[in-house]
Amino acid sequence: MAKKRQTIILNQIDVLRAGAKGVSIGKLADGKTVLIKDAIPGDVVDVQVTKKRKSYIEGKAIAYHKKSADRVEPACEHFGTCGGCKWQDMHYDAQLRYKQEEVLNNLIRIGGFANLSAELLPILGSEQAYWYRNKLEFTFSNARWLTLEEINSTDEFNDRNALGFHIPGQWSKVLDIHRCHLQRDPSNAIRIEAKRFAIENKLDFFDLYKQEGFLRTLMIRTSQNGQVMVLVQFFREEKENREAFLQNLHDKFPEITSLLYAINPKQNDSVYDLDIHVFAGEDHIVEQMEDLHFKIGPKSFYQTNPQQAYELYKLTRDFAGLTGKELVYDLYTGTGTIAQFVSKKARKVVGVESVAEAIYAAKAAAELNKITNCEFFCGDMKDVLNEDFIQQHGIPDVLITDPPRDGMHKKVVENILLMNPKKIVYVSCNSATQARDLELMKEQYKIIKVQPVDMFPQTHHVENIVLLERI
Repeated sequence: MAKKRQTIILNQIDVLRAGAKGVSIGKLADGKTVLIKDAIPGDVVDVQVTKKRKSYIEGKAIAYHKKSADRVEPACEHFGTCGGCKWQDMHYDAQLRYKQEEVLNNLIRIGGFANLSAELLPILGSEQAYWYRNKLEFTFSNARWLTLEEINSTDEFNDRNALGFHIPGQWSKVLDIHRCHLQRDPSNAIRIEAKRFAIENKLDFFDLYKQEGFLRTLMIRTSQNGQVMVLVQFFREEKENREAFLQNLHDKFPEITSLLYAINPKQNDSVYDLDIHVFAGEDHIVEQMEDLHFKIGPKSFYQTNPQQAYELYKLTRDFAGLTGKELVYDLYTGTGTIAQFVSKKARKVVGVESVAEAIYAAKAAAELNKITNCEFFCGDMKDVLNEDFIQQHGIPDVLITDPPRDGMHKKVVENILLMNPKKIVYVSCNSATQARDLELMKEQYKIIKVQPVDMFPQTHHVENIVLLERI
């Protein structure tokens, strides 16, 4: 017979500070760290232990003896279940404060940089704390996630259809979303109408466990000039039902400028290997930044908070301090947005990226914007940045790097050090891996400025820009 696990409760734990990945941190009397979910700094809570490790304990708050002064009422009815905006119950000023502290702590603890207070600029908050995303993807499911109240209720729930977000850690379960506060109208209205029409017309919602059904996903993208893209994934072709479903969206929402669909019988929802078909309108929407225009297709990468991305790019350009004479390398260039954004103040920009589709989009955007001093190259960064490449294109005066969350490969750091540019602007969505990379460069470079930028309010994520100059 399996032994029943004992429930361990830690009583009246002071929540001291915010930790990584949205958890908060407390301490036991013996100094052991407690990582606490569902609590914010300033709370005093009882914690139910979920994991015990040699050096720390994980748990979740189950009772609140004192609530933090930084607590606010969450705006969204789905808070606590959805899992997408874990800091909604924390005042936005406090969110910014803890993000600033995280950047500084990572640079000191991981990077080994002491006395950085003079170089650390105040975090740039987002003007919009809600309604800031330009892209959301919702999943159709015939197995709607039931709340605890519904499970304990004596009522029967015949309607298990949902159109919403996956439950964290429960991929086959989907939370039905009534109103999401991340994307501006008509996003909520489109999702609600799509679900209404599907139920009224008895269209099959997808069964994620059995991998069968008709309606699969709904992606909505918006641009700052009011254009709207909708992409619907169907698991199988049912021409009459597909056309009726799409025509209803087309009739009800004339603001949709790009109505697309794909037939996806695969085991995953990725669009990158699918054929995308135009039902109505264009195959793209257009985003504008200063005098630059970017065509955004269903497979395009573009910053999901465009207003704050503009501020991030302006700061990056300012940190670079270009005069028009410099050769600039833009590593992990993606679709070339930063490269094109700084190109007006540079002699030449060389962008490097490993994703072929992104490089194709970067070249197309440069042509659209009539930019002639940008060149883009595709390949694995650690292989492309070799001696031949540097001899062919020259040693950069300024190097901009914006790697993924994992940071830069050690070989890439070594190649940068061999190039030894005068100035490096390191943009990062993960200040921990950024600090790790900077530690490898500290013998050749000194930190001049550090600028945290909040791209994702109501979450623990923070972007950071560091300006380095050659010693």
